[in-house]
Amino acid sequence: MENIFNYNNNSPVNNSYVEINGDYSMIIVVFSVIIAIVASYTALSLNNRARENSFFHKNFWLLLASICLGFGIWSMHFVGMGAFSLPVHMDYNNIITLVSIIPAMLASFIAFYLANLPRRNVWSYIFAGIAMGAGISSMHYIGMYAMEMDAIYTYDRLLFIASICIAIIVSVIAVYIFSTVQAYKGNYIIQLSISLIMGMAISSMHYTGMAAMHFYIPKEYELDFGHIHMTEMYGLAIIVAVGMAMLLGILLLSSLLDRYIEYRANYYDALTQLPNRRLFEKKLQSPNVLAVWHIHDLEYINREFNYAFGDDVIRALVHLFKSRAPSKIEIYRIEGHRIALIARDVDSAKQLIDALKEVADVLRQPIQVKDQKVFSYGVCVISEAVHTDNASDIYTNVLAVLNYPSITYNHDIVYFDPTIHTYTFEREIAEDVIRAMREDELFLVYQPKVRLTVQNIAGLEALLRWDHPKYGVLSPAVFIPILEEYDRMIYVTNWIIDRVCQQIANWKQDNISFKQVAINIPGEYVTSPLLLKVLTEKLNDYGLEPAQIELEITENSFVKNMEEAMRAVGAFRQEGFSVALDDFGTGVSSLSYLKQMPISTLKIDKSFIDDVPISPKDSAIVQAIITLGESLDLNVVIEGVETKEQLEFLTNTSKTPIFQGYYFAKPMKAHDLIKWYQGL
Repeated sequence: MENIFNYNNNSPVNNSYVEINGDYSMIIVVFSVIIAIVASYTALSLNNRARENSFFHKNFWLLLASICLGFGIWSMHFVGMGAFSLPVHMDYNNIITLVSIIPAMLASFIAFYLANLPRRNVWSYIFAGIAMGAGISSMHYIGMYAMEMDAIYTYDRLLFIASICIAIIVSVIAVYIFSTVQAYKGNYIIQLSISLIMGMAISSMHYTGMAAMHFYIPKEYELDFGHIHMTEMYGLAIIVAVGMAMLLGILLLSSLLDRYIEYRANYYDALTQLPNRRLFEKKLQSPNVLAVWHIHDLEYINREFNYAFGDDVIRALVHLFKSRAPSKIEIYRIEGHRIALIARDVDSAKQLIDALKEVADVLRQPIQVKDQKVFSYGVCVISEAVHTDNASDIYTNVLAVLNYPSITYNHDIVYFDPTIHTYTFEREIAEDVIRAMREDELFLVYQPKVRLTVQNIAGLEALLRWDHPKYGVLSPAVFIPILEEYDRMIYVTNWIIDRVCQQIANWKQDNISFKQVAINIPGEYVTSPLLLKVLTEKLNDYGLEPAQIELEITENSFVKNMEEAMRAVGAFRQEGFSVALDDFGTGVSSLSYLKQMPISTLKIDKSFIDDVPISPKDSAIVQAIITLGESLDLNVVIEGVETKEQLEFLTNTSKTPIFQGYYFAKPMKAHDLIKWYQGL
């Protein structure tokens, strides 16, 4: 029988039709609402990935979120239709049924895209809500148009309009709430609340639209109670169940894949697939032996052949190391021309040394790389834990050997000897720093500190880096202790203060403000009258205010001379500087002193965050430190946040958390920081 689609409030004019009413299965109604809520929650979770650091482009996540929500709207509609019973035969036009999902997905993408714009206003929310509401409504009424039944139906005009208005208004509210609480995206309760609102928008529109419908059959029509449900639900239920399972699977797999790719990109070398220097520095704990193979002639190979052939040589060498090294040995590519090997126990150390001797014998002969035979010259340096109490020093010892003047590259295996190598390397680093400041070998990178509750950058930390012309990029863990030992850090700190003030002034001219920049102050410099004098002079030179600078000091600054440190910090605070207690929890200061320290900020050391929330003890310690800091009305900065799990735990632990770590941004040079900031 032909469907009649009109908006009359009255029944058909002639008296040959009678109106029939349907019934709902409340169990299926509830199920349809749950589908809408689950789809909304899944879509929001996918959308949140668009705002996080990700290997995939944000539009990839927006597309997945749109597909998920569109399918959820579509599924909710047809499950809701299955909850409605009429004693007539009914079927669907398959093509129109499938087409009806398109406006839902398209509208969802538009809404998510507008809600994720970096700069939004009230019209953004309104347009996004209208798009979402229009998509829900279009999907519903196209789906209704797909019905083929032995009845005619009309729409109540007021309820018809009301259903569309409900979809739009509730969608605007949901989009507004969703956009304005992005800072709480790790809070499951808030995300679930938004999902409930969106689910209710979808469901309310559907059931209001259904209430607007009036069904009529001819008087002589024989009711078919054998087809009392409007459609056979079995096939549709299977499609919905499989579709929802696939969407949840996509959410899980895409997130896992993205995190895996991100982890590989951050911690593995793309050429050799070996762990890189960043992972090497994280894992350099309690080694028994560290061996570093230095490939001396790599630049010559690249120049004589080409860079592609040079890459082939590196792959061949890595294959050689892997084939000869024992299974327990950890292999890293820490620089372009250096391979590091770590043995954790005595037995592995002996096996490693034997394997390296075999490698040295092999490399004294030309190696076959594709169709070429080439010599690769190098040296292997071995540093044993017996020579140091600090794990980071074991790599410093290797550098000392590699930079010893009489080192040769004939595949020798050289052991670190503290009586020969240490003084030369450390003295050279200490003497080079003056030149490094003058010739800009030293440079600064800036890492943002993010305050989620108000969705902005709370400040930056300036971090020192050194691109040494001889040794390459030196780790701060290597050169800063040397500079401190040789009393060079005060000069370097003055240089840092000047460069930071200069950079803030440049940003000020470009109408860019990061509120304040933190500078690390060496312990022995905190109590020096010279520090306040330098700070004051530089602020005056560049026309800045003290509030734009934060001074980061360690607990040891107080422990060495508590009274002098208290006086100095009090003077900084009186001048208007912020003062942060850095690496809190790693020193030995008494908690009784903490309440006396005139500081403004407490920074929790990364070492406490690494195993959160997996480690109950570390989690409890972090919670206690955060509670302590907040009870003393201090800003609490949490360093080293690198995973979503850490962020979610810490967000729920602190009232007004400030985060710093690779999860948000790595330390960047000034021009890279601006690009990152403009892309927020």
